[in-house]
Amino acid sequence: MQDGSLNSTSSAHQPPQLARANGIDICYEIFGEAAAKPLLLIMGLGAQMVIWDDEFCQQLAARGFRVIRFDNRDIGQSSALQGGKRLTPFELIKLRLFHIPVAAPYRLIDMAKDTVGLMDALGIASAHLVGASMGGMIAQEVALSFPQRVRSLTSIMSTTGNPRIPPPTREMAAMLMAPPPRTKEEYLARFARTWKMLRAGSFPEDEARDRALAERCFARGLNAAGVGRQLRAILASGSRKARLHAVTAPTLVIHGTKDPLVHPAGGKDTAASIPNARLLMIDGMGHALPIRMWPKIIDAIAAHAHGASAEAA
Repeated sequence: MQDGSLNSTSSAHQPPQLARANGIDICYEIFGEAAAKPLLLIMGLGAQMVIWDDEFCQQLAARGFRVIRFDNRDIGQSSALQGGKRLTPFELIKLRLFHIPVAAPYRLIDMAKDTVGLMDALGIASAHLVGASMGGMIAQEVALSFPQRVRSLTSIMSTTGNPRIPPPTREMAAMLMAPPPRTKEEYLARFARTWKMLRAGSFPEDEARDRALAERCFARGLNAAGVGRQLRAILASGSRKARLHAVTAPTLVIHGTKDPLVHPAGGKDTAASIPNARLLMIDGMGHALPIRMWPKIIDAIAAHAHGASAEAA
């Protein structure tokens, strides 16, 4: 395999396309030149690839990367799967108190294989991986199971699966367990309310964009059952903590000090579990990537990935 797309034409932006990967269709989009270093952005639970903001992707591409964002399975315009019932509070209690595993149609390793399958479809031998929340968990799994495919790992607002990490706040847990919206207007209102909670602060510039982004997600297609399957995948996959000492990819861990969904201890645990990982705690950041914090986040990702490439050369 060679780095670069099967389409050799150099382009600063390629619109969304479908690729067959790991037996399913994955919707992806590329920013940046074909010859630039490949960098995959992996999004979190129930989040479409467009949650990686267009401008965020463009700014990363301007730093010398071929940025690839994609819809995970069961979300957006990637394949929807079948099976799995809605998660119940009783199952969560059994998991939390008695460590009884949650049943799931697939696990994080399957989503890691999707990521590698997309790389295969695009002719990418190895890439820098940047994962947010569940995306960080998937990226960790790729680094563990397919180490030769990972040039560097950046795990953002994620965790190890260690059951000792404090749970989400009550408000966030209630939001996760709430029934899905029934109408478009309910969805738009839920989207704005959820992201305001996730940001854990006042970010007017981001809030001003929420409705347009929610409209975009709605138009691309919703899959409430798929979000439930993704959540089951996380809970069924257990802890990676004991395995993470085997990660060889240069690793950067980014986490916000006010994260209401994945406790800051999750980021600290990730960094402590991976040899030589660097931890960047961002003061005032919740479980989101606010526009005002992009410079610090993008600088850190770019410096880490370029540094890893220099070390490997």
